[in-house]
Amino acid sequence: MEESKKGIKGIIFGRTIVVILAILLQLFALFAAFLWLRDDVFYVYGGFTVIGFAVLLHIVNKRGNPDFKLVWMIPVLIVPVFGALFYIYMELQPGTKLMYRRLRLLSASTREYVVQDRDVQEELEGISPEMGHLASYLYQYDNCPVYKNTDVTYFPLGEDKYEAMLRELKRAEKFIFMEYFIVEEGIMWNSILEILKEKVREGVEVRFLYDGMCSLALMPYHYPDHLKAMGIQCKMFAPIKAFFSSHYNNRDHRKILVIDGKTAFTGGVNLADEYINQKVRFGHWKDTAVMLRGDAAKSFTFMFLEMWNVDTLREENYKAYIVPAHKGPANDGFVIPYGVVPFGSERVGKRVYLDILNTAKTYVHIMTPYLILDQEMIMALTYAAKRGIEVKIIMPHIPDKKTAFALAKTYYNELIEAGVEIYEYTPGFVHAKVFTSDNEKAVVGTINMDYRSLYLHFECAAFLYRHKEICQVEQDFQDTLKKCRQIALEDYKKLGVFVRLEGKILRLFAPLM
Repeated sequence: MEESKKGIKGIIFGRTIVVILAILLQLFALFAAFLWLRDDVFYVYGGFTVIGFAVLLHIVNKRGNPDFKLVWMIPVLIVPVFGALFYIYMELQPGTKLMYRRLRLLSASTREYVVQDRDVQEELEGISPEMGHLASYLYQYDNCPVYKNTDVTYFPLGEDKYEAMLRELKRAEKFIFMEYFIVEEGIMWNSILEILKEKVREGVEVRFLYDGMCSLALMPYHYPDHLKAMGIQCKMFAPIKAFFSSHYNNRDHRKILVIDGKTAFTGGVNLADEYINQKVRFGHWKDTAVMLRGDAAKSFTFMFLEMWNVDTLREENYKAYIVPAHKGPANDGFVIPYGVVPFGSERVGKRVYLDILNTAKTYVHIMTPYLILDQEMIMALTYAAKRGIEVKIIMPHIPDKKTAFALAKTYYNELIEAGVEIYEYTPGFVHAKVFTSDNEKAVVGTINMDYRSLYLHFECAAFLYRHKEICQVEQDFQDTLKKCRQIALEDYKKLGVFVRLEGKILRLFAPLM
């Protein structure tokens, strides 16, 4: 394998350059057509100006987040013809519409296998009507029931999850499903791959799905064929090809591992060495995850199968992956696994975060790598603080994306002035996506506090309510807080003029970041 690394990297980066050049060529052709029509054909240009005005009216009256409308209105107003043509081109892309239609069909097919236990729902409603309403919403719009009979283990670091993954993978008897945003050769992936190959030889069914962005810089484009030769079923989600499409904007950002339908993992940890601190990138890498053992693992099984089948019309044998009900401790609390789909009118990941902020009684504690907020989220954070809720946010001190970090800092003053406390993790980078509230609610998953996670990506998480493991999540927040420095209003003023200007300019394009 070592001998082929140079060749592999050449293929990777050679393909990356070709794809980028092809996409730029398409954008250049569109822009050139605009220039030709403007300069040489006056009446056609006039016609397109009318089209631009019609597009503007459509954007203003279209349902959706006003921040996204603003991003489109800017090019339509400044460069009417090109902006209108580009908007129409993006709106007419069939990829996202076909995928949404396919996902709805798949969700309808799996609904009979993830039926809500009415006794569990009624018990939750009796304890907390507001949580009962949230659970009903998630089941209605996300096909995700609320479960009991589920043991939960929280991992405060990626290396903790890694050790548990290796242990649980070795115990697999029937099937292993893996869905990850990033995979890269190294200590972590190579050790997991060795176990997967051994499990295939034992007759265990192994399916591996990873996001197609990896084909640009991390893995060879035909890596799925390499795994298939080992007996591992493998797919890339939305592989990047040499044509421009809005479809590429919707990435599979989920991190899911399901073993035998009994055990499931999720959280921020991808399959690369920086996530377990075996490779230093941006200082110490702080990440989190959870392992669910019991009934709630079922939802992750079917969440995976829906994504696996989104690009095919084959009939899945869902019954083959049903496992008997788990008998857990009597008072183990409630667990709701849920997914986020970037289509339709519902934004489930955002709704859950807003619900926690709006119903908090004493505190909301948050860890997130990115802070790129729409007005609704800003209002929820500031209103919670203004009504006396302790709102604390832990951010990285060493960012992985300097532009995103500069943009995040533009929100600091408004949040701090309202009473929100912001901290930066001084040892390095926080990649965790965690909410805890009132010692009775916690969310651990893949959902960042930015537009991409809340609007554009496929995501997932586990919501815990009155579960004993919530105290471990909150304790980790407090332990992490000891390694942070609090940000004051004066800190923003100390930033360089160009950094502040960069952040303010980027704020115009925040929905795209």
